Amino acid sequence: MSAWLHALPLGWMAAVVFGITYLMTAALYVAVRALERTEWGRAARAVTPALLSPLGVTFGLLVVFTASQVWGDVDHARVATNEEANALRTAVLLTNGLPDSSATRIRSLIAYHIDQAQKVEWPAMAAGQATLTAIPPAMAQALETAINLQPSKPGQVVAQRELVNALIRSLDARRQRILVSHSEINGVKWFGIILQALVTLAAVALVHGDNRPAAAMGLWLFATGAAVCMLLILSHDEPFVGHVTVKPTPLLEVRPN
Repeated sequence: MSAWLHALPLGWMAAVVFGITYLMTAALYVAVRALERTEWGRAARAVTPALLSPLGVTFGLLVVFTASQVWGDVDHARVATNEEANALRTAVLLTNGLPDSSATRIRSLIAYHIDQAQKVEWPAMAAGQATLTAIPPAMAQALETAINLQPSKPGQVVAQRELVNALIRSLDARRQRILVSHSEINGVKWFGIILQALVTLAAVALVHGDNRPAAAMGLWLFATGAAVCMLLILSHDEPFVGHVTVKPTPLLEVRPN
């Protein structure tokens, strides 16, 4: 789906989705009514109501399979962000057992990394442009500082080892959130859902061809249900885009001062 649609406020997104759905349904209804005056229209009157059930089930299955991917991506993004925040929080706490100069440097590097994640990486993930080509410079320096420490006490040996592990875990969680930022519902899946919805709407109009009020009511009901499904999927389609999105709040909460 277009980036401008994902960036709309939820209310406007709903207005666009419902408006387009109702316009397409009205156009389909007019087309079916015009078709009734042709040879094809007279043949279409033989369409049985039993056809609606498999068509509706097929549409429902498409929505379920697509929605499962969307919810999974959102959960994955949220878990990755929380895991990164937890790892960085652990790293900050472990610096309390290190010499003051090294502890201060590592905490400042972690704070800078979190600032860059909020200001640079989150907009890049929203645009689908975040990459894994290089380790963040601040995290690379923090990891190098931790590895090069010369512990003088047994407690510092343990703190150094756990600090390195925490920084590595944070980098792995960052990798996971960047990977999931590239996940989206591709055009083929959207085409399949929309086409199946239109086919089902056409079947509703044909089945109730002799009863126009019933046809209009059936079309409105199914169109409303289809629009709700598409709005739910669209609003969560990309985990780091739009107003229903995963934000860097967990990282900001653990940022050292």
